[in-house]
Amino acid sequence: MIVTINGAVHEVTDGMTVAQAVRRLTSATTGVAVAVNDEVVTRSSWETTALGEHDRVEVLTAVQGG
Repeated sequence: MIVTINGAVHEVTDGMTVAQAVRRLTSATTGVAVAVNDEVVTRSSWETTALGEHDRVEVLTAVQGG
C-alpha cells in the first residue's frame, strides 16, 4: 500500500496504524501531533486508526528554540 508521510511516498503494509507511522519517523513520545488527510488524529486513536491507500499523513514534532 502506498501512503505519503511528511511529503515522502512510502510503501507500507496493509493495515498500518497511525502509531506505527509515527514510530517510523520519530522516537519522541511527547510533543507529537498527527493529521491524516488534513484531519487531526487524537493520540488516543493512534493505535486503532488504520491508514488507507494514498492517505496523506503529517507527523509534526514540537521543537524548542528561541
